[in-house]
Amino acid sequence: MSTNLEKHAHFPLKQLSNRVWRTYEGGALIDNWKKITPEVDGSMPEQWIMSTITARGNGRPANEGLSLMETTDGIIPLKELIDSNLELYLGKKLAKKYGTTGVLIKMLDSMERLTVQVHPDKEYARTVFNSEFGKTESWYVLNTREINGEKPVVYMGFKKHVTKDIWKTHFDNQDIQGMLDCLHKIEVKPGDAFMIYGGVPHAIGAGCFLMEVQEPTDYTMRVEKTTPAGLKIGPELIHQGVGEEKMLECFHYDTFTMEEALGEWKIAPEVIDSSDEFTLKTLFNEKHTNCFGLNELLLDGTHTIKGNSCFYVAVIYSGNGTITCNGEEYDYKQGDEIFISAAISEITFNSKIASKILLCYPPTA
Repeated sequence: MSTNLEKHAHFPLKQLSNRVWRTYEGGALIDNWKKITPEVDGSMPEQWIMSTITARGNGRPANEGLSLMETTDGIIPLKELIDSNLELYLGKKLAKKYGTTGVLIKMLDSMERLTVQVHPDKEYARTVFNSEFGKTESWYVLNTREINGEKPVVYMGFKKHVTKDIWKTHFDNQDIQGMLDCLHKIEVKPGDAFMIYGGVPHAIGAGCFLMEVQEPTDYTMRVEKTTPAGLKIGPELIHQGVGEEKMLECFHYDTFTMEEALGEWKIAPEVIDSSDEFTLKTLFNEKHTNCFGLNELLLDGTHTIKGNSCFYVAVIYSGNGTITCNGEEYDYKQGDEIFISAAISEITFNSKIASKILLCYPPTA
């Protein structure tokens, strides 16, 4: 293998499949998106995209979650490529501030409800985990399905009656229905978008296939000691090693009416550019968070994206076509995940079949 890893920064790079074990089951809609048959629900319900972090799970492989990239020199870990020249791959500002991508992208498909959980905000992450990143995240619902006749829903935010003492009592008693009744239950459909800030309690219901763009950690505090499917969850996955009392401090105990919750966290996409050949929408941007961004390109023709001095990621949700970059042409197809480094000044997508392309961006340095 060539030791000149910097040369790969000048071409769009596709990653290999990167499925990750979780405590819940799902994944059939990821298979459907990837055009894999048979479409199977199992214990690998997430696809991690452009990941330079490992997944947290007891007894799991040491490198689980790390992205591997296709290059002309063979398969190379994304982290190894980036570390060869941070500025070239990430962009100068991002390299200086973080020295890493600063973002993690996932495709997530739930056959069962996920456990009720919370992620740390930056202050909690800094003081408890010695991490500069918390785990603020976003959800963009791409597809749904009914499971056992139940419509897909998400849960988020405490209702008005909830106090820390009530929440702790439900946790101590493992009163799962009591905990669910503390949260707003929201029916979802494709196209819905939500911000989930660090400290906000939440759970994804069964039947949701969504893109999750988030800060690059795997810190998850869970309050259910048994999953809905009956899997026992060990202490390390409940409180991440900090103890139950400290885990309960991760929650923000602000309360909301349903109207307030939707106003706080449900995001309306906005069109930022369009022509006869494309529509470019923004979903998550600096109005919502400085941790990451997400745009959606609906393409039936040609569209050129100018670089903005940092890397970004193109996830091909549907369609196929070609990419022109530095005078070379590359194919893209549904299911591809493509890393576009800061060294690439512009890239042109040309659809052969009308395409939906999700454009994921790192934090604003």
